[in-house]
Amino acid sequence: MAEKVVRANLKLKIRGGQANAAPPVGSTLGQYGVNMMDFINPFNEQTKEMQGKMCTVHITIYEDRTMSWRVVGEPTDDLIRAALKIDKGSGKPNSEKISKKLSDTQLTEIATNKAKDMNTDDVEAVKKMVAGTARSMGVEIEG
Repeated sequence: MAEKVVRANLKLKIRGGQANAAPPVGSTLGQYGVNMMDFINPFNEQTKEMQGKMCTVHITIYEDRTMSWRVVGEPTDDLIRAALKIDKGSGKPNSEKISKKLSDTQLTEIATNKAKDMNTDDVEAVKKMVAGTARSMGVEIEG
């Protein structure tokens, strides 16, 4: 079987279970000439348990106008903000810290959730990545 030629690699942020033909999905997929309903219906079915939560999807469009895609899940910063119940991180993370701290339990929970999206199975390594994201938001880690 001949290898398929990739025409485009796309990353879109779409709310789970709420993809529709309006922008960004319709305008992005339409410019490559693919049938957007071949993406919208399966995406909404696969992400119905993530209803309303922002998730990232990687779409590969091939030269014959077929596509493959995978859902990555919620961004790490969204998970940290949800765990701490804050609206945003610090504008100056080096000098101004957020008053709430991320506990080791919360850090482990977020890392376990994100491990399926990372290129490692080591939860301790994922915890370090999540802690780095937290620090870049001005969030300190307890313990």
